[in-house]
Amino acid sequence: MPVFHPLRVQSIERLTDDAAALTLAVPPELRETYGYAAGQHIALRRVNEYGEEIRRTYSLCAPARSRPDTLRVGIRLVEGGEFSTYALKELAEGGTVEALPPTGRFVLAPRPGRFAAVVGGSGITPVLSIAATVLESEREARFCLIRSDRTADSTMFLEEVADLKDRYPDRFHLVTALSREEQHSGLPSGRLDRDRLTALLPALLSPPGVRDMDGWYLCGPLGLVDGAAKALRTLGVPRTRVHQEIFHADEANEADAAGDTVGANGVVAGSAPRSTGGTAAAVAGSATVNATLGGRGGRWSAREGETLLETVLRNRTDAPYACKGGVCGTCRARLVDGQVTMDRNFALEEEEIEAGYVLACQSHPTTLEVALDFDG
Repeated sequence: MPVFHPLRVQSIERLTDDAAALTLAVPPELRETYGYAAGQHIALRRVNEYGEEIRRTYSLCAPARSRPDTLRVGIRLVEGGEFSTYALKELAEGGTVEALPPTGRFVLAPRPGRFAAVVGGSGITPVLSIAATVLESEREARFCLIRSDRTADSTMFLEEVADLKDRYPDRFHLVTALSREEQHSGLPSGRLDRDRLTALLPALLSPPGVRDMDGWYLCGPLGLVDGAAKALRTLGVPRTRVHQEIFHADEANEADAAGDTVGANGVVAGSAPRSTGGTAAAVAGSATVNATLGGRGGRWSAREGETLLETVLRNRTDAPYACKGGVCGTCRARLVDGQVTMDRNFALEEEEIEAGYVLACQSHPTTLEVALDFDG
């Protein structure tokens, strides 16, 4: 299983009043371990003054490298965010941060084609890596970036995006929108919601262009990503060409956050758990969880109300996780046997759920026996 390694902080570069780019040095012996694809992220952790372990995931923003000597991530200060506050206000150059090797499936393998992205706020971070990598690697690739920010002063990676425009003037198209500030050129102020994007995208790309893009990449707050996804469906874009990564899901209501009932053979949409002679809560308190992790198996009793991840962590501290909020996908595992319900899911694609994958941090057993494979 991937393990945390301490990496030295090489630099901290202020991007805005509330955001910075953190660059970590990778020693030669770990460079192959930390190779990454465009769009992936790393999990960082620290132990606070109370001895509690704090983990957060941050997307890599530099072009993909198979043997990187540095890792660069963008971090925006979140109100009440324990790790972002530490990173932006306490962490200093020369310090160390523990990091897991890169992971994530919000990626674009460089290839010729036409690609587009709709991003909001810090959602620019992985898309910056994706756009820079594909334009650098493929002369026949074109990329359209539609980004939304509150104000010009709050916009992350302004210089890096401007550099892409300068380097690839015929292959990189940039459209900016500010929700709280008028700009001299570009779109009128206002949020990029479903209705606005449905009208805007055909004007930018023409209807055949919208439908025929080889890939759409949506990243940012839930509202923006959800609205963009619905606009693309309205405009006839095949779902398989739309890739999403949620950065903030706080605005989700219960209906939005509800996950699926998943069985070992895939999603069981709208169905009740298999009959076990009791309620789902009663099963959760008496279920047995079998888990394979790092080639080793274990069998443990679940406590009342526990998620699968919590059950495994009580017995295996090396179980993978980061956000515990159903957003990052670090705890993704294959359900081999039994059935579970997921409270929230903002990380798995429909195809993954249909194939039997679940988020361990959000899954509760609804059968007496559940088998989970973190290696699968």
